[in-house]
Amino acid sequence: MIYICEKLQITYPIIQGGMGNISNAQLAAAVSEAGGLGTIGCGTMSPKEVENIILETKALTNKSFAINIAISVTPFTDELIDLVIKHKVPIVSLSAGNPAPYIPLLHEQGVIVIALVASVKHAQKAEAAGADILVAEGFEAAGINSNLELTTFTLIPQIVKHVKIPVLAAGGIGDGKGLAAALMLGASGVQIGTRLIVTKEAPFHDVYKENLLKASDTETLIVGRSVGRLRRILKTPYAMKLYELDKTGMTLDQYSELTSEKQHLKGALEGDIENGFMNSGQIAGLIEDIPTVKELIDEMMEEAENRMIKSAKEFKRILEL
Repeated sequence: MIYICEKLQITYPIIQGGMGNISNAQLAAAVSEAGGLGTIGCGTMSPKEVENIILETKALTNKSFAINIAISVTPFTDELIDLVIKHKVPIVSLSAGNPAPYIPLLHEQGVIVIALVASVKHAQKAEAAGADILVAEGFEAAGINSNLELTTFTLIPQIVKHVKIPVLAAGGIGDGKGLAAALMLGASGVQIGTRLIVTKEAPFHDVYKENLLKASDTETLIVGRSVGRLRRILKTPYAMKLYELDKTGMTLDQYSELTSEKQHLKGALEGDIENGFMNSGQIAGLIEDIPTVKELIDEMMEEAENRMIKSAKEFKRILEL
């Protein structure tokens, strides 16, 4: 945990997940200013759009932040790598593809590389390729998901056992209890996404935030199983249409068109639940308020500390009986 904070030059072992085309400087900077690691997700945005967000983020914070490049999602991977080097972004997370071809160049430029993985095999390959840190993401997470469907609680200890580099846990984490649990499983910190949507600095539509606030534990669903491209989204009228189409059958092209970033923007930024979707992890049922990012991160750290101290005391008492 301390190593992660020192390596990434952050105060707390909490990083922001990439959010595709709804990424913005306001939220990324707020996470970094609060002591975590803010992240700009490139999604399918053009290099110019990403560059503008990088410059805006730098204007809002002088603290460390990261760029997330989803390799198989963006058509601009090489150009985005060039942007990272041009603007001296200190950290890059690589997801949705093989990070190996890009790590040597990034390391030559002194860039720290985080690789997102969803299995022990993926983790070992990323480590062998030179990744500095892993984010192991369980099936509970929002958005694009691995079709392996491994859960965070089982995934983290297995990956930690089989690699030597630090592992951050993602998927199903949105409060201090989740942070404490991840640390006990052997993770060195956590990546969070859905919980950050419902914060005061997050510039997303009120309908998105309201739906997350009122969500129960069963308010997300998986679409894309029929085409092998899984995505976890909030249960809305549009989501149910996708779900029914998935059951009856659709082509990969149809699915890609219906789950493009155009529909993502409609849901998240316009609040259009009839024509757009909203990504959401299974932690939606835990969200009950709209704090600032700083309040959220401070509360997570305090709750995790209290939980671990209390559990340690109770465990000690049991052993003494």
